[in-house]
Amino acid sequence: MDSTSLAKLTEAFGSLPGIGRKSAQRIAYHIVNQPMEKTQALAEAILAARKAARRCAVCCDITEDELCPLCKAAGRDRTTVCVVENPRDILAFERTHEYRGLYHVLHGVISPLNGIGPEELCVKELLHRVSDGTVKEVIMATNPTVEGEATAMYLMRLLKPLGITVTRLAYGIPVGADLEYADDVTLARALSGRLPL
Repeated sequence: MDSTSLAKLTEAFGSLPGIGRKSAQRIAYHIVNQPMEKTQALAEAILAARKAARRCAVCCDITEDELCPLCKAAGRDRTTVCVVENPRDILAFERTHEYRGLYHVLHGVISPLNGIGPEELCVKELLHRVSDGTVKEVIMATNPTVEGEATAMYLMRLLKPLGITVTRLAYGIPVGADLEYADDVTLARALSGRLPL
């Protein structure tokens, strides 16, 4: 096989999130050593998923229909919307079986250093969906990073004048963690977000 083709394949896998150079090489070598029909099936599955994927007309989650299954579901609380950075965050919340409201996917966070402003996110779609008065609470569930906090604050300033209650996820000590290993910011947030027993 032409080493240039293998190098391009390795580079393509290396551009995926969470895949380093060694992992990209391992995947590339694995693929070129597979029977052609398995490689063809993988390529077809990738293309089919990409062609079918679109954003939900309401929450901007990835779906194959105009509306995602959660926006179509009859039993969801339509007065509460949880704002997340990416579609994978929805899966994490749904695993808890605790939250029964709807979601809104921003597809990123405000990050001036990376050239990402509010215009590149699904902010207009969020403002449009809360404009009819159905939504009473918006939960900010962006990650506790500088960019996540800035995005949450930006959205709060847009939503508060509309009379919508804006809340933020509580952050603190994870279950099973030792206090001595917690950083100062985590401890401070755990103290400020404490609840009565």
